[in-house]
Amino acid sequence: MINSTQFPFFTLGAYFDIGLFKYFYFVILMSLYILIICANVLLIVVICMNRSLHEPMYLFLCSLFVNELYGSTGLFPILLVQILSDIHTVSVPFCFLQIFCVYSYVSVELANLAIMSYDRYLAICCPLQYNKQMTYNKTVVFIALTWLYPFLAMFILICLSFSLQLCGNIINKVYCDNYSIVKLACSDTTVNNVYGLIVTVVTIICPLILVFCSYIKILRVCFSGSKQTRQKAVSTCTPHLVSLLNFSCGCFFETVQNRFDMRSVPNLLRIFLSLYFFTCTPLFNPVLYGLNITKIRITCKSVVFGRM
Repeated sequence: MINSTQFPFFTLGAYFDIGLFKYFYFVILMSLYILIICANVLLIVVICMNRSLHEPMYLFLCSLFVNELYGSTGLFPILLVQILSDIHTVSVPFCFLQIFCVYSYVSVELANLAIMSYDRYLAICCPLQYNKQMTYNKTVVFIALTWLYPFLAMFILICLSFSLQLCGNIINKVYCDNYSIVKLACSDTTVNNVYGLIVTVVTIICPLILVFCSYIKILRVCFSGSKQTRQKAVSTCTPHLVSLLNFSCGCFFETVQNRFDMRSVPNLLRIFLSLYFFTCTPLFNPVLYGLNITKIRITCKSVVFGRM
């Protein structure tokens, strides 16, 4: 008979004693969190308040920036508390809440990037039909879907994991992770594994296929089109591609850590790679788009220097 227990908390086993350096890391992460909030809120306000930016591309960007705030807020508060704490435990409800926030953040991010690639495909490959194909109502529907599906999918995922009987409560990460909890299960996890595979395909594979197909068609138009078409494609697609590559690298680092034995890798490096796309991406995206998209850059300058 398998011994299983309903634990009241989980222990985050990736933390280790760093002495007084914990205050140094706390200040760094707190500063990073404040920068993420300021950068994303600035761009959200700029897009919402400026009517000239009420176009599909900018509304999708606004949704992306809201998601950066959502994802970082799902991670940073608990992370900051854990850094200063001597006992690295998280109550079960808070742990599953963080899993929901982290996983839905990733799903919304990929869905947003996929919809943005489709938007660029329409703008570059079908410019005469763009306004008809990408109306305001369709834009709102797309944004709603990029949020509603991940929330529903991750809610079901959490319900399945919450019902598992566990044989341990130590998660070898600095934040709560669903895959780690499933590995602690004593009960049958077939349903969890099958559902996880389906969600992975729909959440990750399908958006990446949409991105890939969109950019294949954009490249064809660029090679056969005019110089002006190529310039437009480069100016609007480069930030999106860089953002996608950056986020994909973060996902890759996290996947490798979950699937392979990383005990030979130094602890600090493992923690950095684990936190990469929760800490760097939310700051990287607003800076990238804010500096590279002319209309946003000009409007941000007007807001910051008070010339609106």
